[in-house]
Amino acid sequence: MAKIEIYTTAFCPYCDRARALLTKRGANFEEFDAPHGSQARKDAIARSGGRTTVPQIFINGQAIGGSDDLVALDRAGKLDALLAG
Repeated sequence: MAKIEIYTTAFCPYCDRARALLTKRGANFEEFDAPHGSQARKDAIARSGGRTTVPQIFINGQAIGGSDDLVALDRAGKLDALLAG
């Protein structure tokens, strides 16, 4: 199973959507609380190449993007292969 990391904040509908999709796919993931100004948020920005929004999702260390990007991978039929990796 792939190593999945997701940086989120409280009260974030996009974060909720990403968590729900990963859970629906049976994926285990490590979640980091990354409110504005926190070290976790700074880490997410650095790891994602400067993206400042949440969630930021990483699969096996690769920056996937946010919730919309995750959903797009799923709709394209590419998410399951990434999660299996």
